[in-house]
Amino acid sequence: MHSPFEPDELQYDEDQLSEQPNPSLNLAARTGRATEDEQLLVSPAQKPAPQRADDFTHSDPWRVLRIQGEFVAGFDALADVGPAVTIFGSARTPRTDPLYGVAVATSRRLARAGFAIITGGGPGIMEAANRGAREVKGRSIGCGIELPHEQGLNAFVDEAVNFRYFFVRKTMFVKYAEAFVIFPGGFGTLDELFEALTLIQTGKVRNFPVVLVGTAYWSGLLTWAKETLLAQGTISPKDLDLLQCTDDPAEVERIIVDCYRNACAGPDN
Repeated sequence: MHSPFEPDELQYDEDQLSEQPNPSLNLAARTGRATEDEQLLVSPAQKPAPQRADDFTHSDPWRVLRIQGEFVAGFDALADVGPAVTIFGSARTPRTDPLYGVAVATSRRLARAGFAIITGGGPGIMEAANRGAREVKGRSIGCGIELPHEQGLNAFVDEAVNFRYFFVRKTMFVKYAEAFVIFPGGFGTLDELFEALTLIQTGKVRNFPVVLVGTAYWSGLLTWAKETLLAQGTISPKDLDLLQCTDDPAEVERIIVDCYRNACAGPDN
C-alpha cells in the first residue's frame, strides 16, 4: 500500500515524538496493586471468605460513586467537542508502516472538514490520527485508560481525558462520535468494532458510518462474515451493509462528510 505522505512530512525530532507523561494513570503500575477495572470485576467468590461481606459493604458502593464521577468528568470534558470522529487501530503499528501515513492523511482530511479527532491516546495508529489532527490545527483528543503497566500519551494529544474503567471510556468513544474509522488492530480494536456494530444492529444507537481502512487486512474478516455468519443465518444481509471498507483517505472523508451533511444517522434513516 502506498502511503499518502511526502517524505519530508515525516521529519520530526525524536524529542517531538516522545510520549507525554501521564502519571495519573500509572498509580497501579507503580504500586503493583490491581487496576480499578480488576478490582471492580473480581467476583465475591474469588475473595477470601472473611473479606467478602466487608468488601461488598464498604468498597463496591463507593466504587459505584467513583464510576459515576468518571462518567461526569468525561461528559464535562467532552461536552463542547462538536462533531467528532473516533479512530481506532493498533498501538503496535510503527511509523514506517504505510498505514501510519494513511491514518495521518485520513485524520488531516477529517479535521479540515471540521471534525474533532478522538483516539485512545496511545502510540501507533492512535498517534498517527492525533498527529494528523494537530498538523492541520484540528482538535486532537486522547482518551487514556489505566493499565497494569506504565504508559504515557502520544506526543500529538492536545486534550487528554483519563479513565480507569474501560466501559466508561468506551461510552465516550461512542457518545461523541459521528463515525468510527477502524484501522488494522488487535483484540482491543476488534472489541470496539464489534461493540459499535452490535449497538447499531440492535438499535441502541442510530446507524452511523463504520469505516474499515485496509482492505488487505479486513478482507478475511469480511469474507468470513459473508460465508459463515450470513450463510448460517446468524446475521442478516443488511447487517453486512453496516461496514464499508477502503484504502483511500479521500473515500473515508466522503463517506463521513456525506452522512453528516445528509443526517444519514437521523431518526428517519
